[in-house]
Amino acid sequence: MKRMHIHIGVDDIATGISFYSALFGTDPVKIHSDHAKWMLEDPRLNFAISTRSAKGVDHLGLQVDNSAELEELRDRMQAAQLSTFDEGETICCYARSNKSWVTDPSGVAWETFETMQDADVYSASVDNDASPCCTPETKGQPGCCEPSEKTAGCCA
Repeated sequence: MKRMHIHIGVDDIATGISFYSALFGTDPVKIHSDHAKWMLEDPRLNFAISTRSAKGVDHLGLQVDNSAELEELRDRMQAAQLSTFDEGETICCYARSNKSWVTDPSGVAWETFETMQDADVYSASVDNDASPCCTPETKGQPGCCEPSEKTAGCCA
């Protein structure tokens, strides 16, 4: 089953946590000095805030429960001839995930991803170097998804 994902950039984590906890009626499941995440069941939503992105909606996404669902989404995007960026396995937003990105016609970044486990750092490659999270806007920039044996050609 898929879960909607929304990531919003905020100026202050404490203020954001206070507001969204009141709005959702529950505390976040993950809190860091620069990031917080709620995993809601009603509505089924992975909602995150961070101070690491521009204020406002950073990106949207669909989180899947397993690799088969992720492949289904990737196949659907490929069949529709959407220009996608398969980031593969990465550490981003304090989680180890396998993800792909696409940009909608209005320029909004969407990620499709499966989360495998929590991580102790905000971002890195699966090889534990300090590469930041990739998005369609940042791929190919210094420090983003830098090619390695594991990610050769990922930012082409």
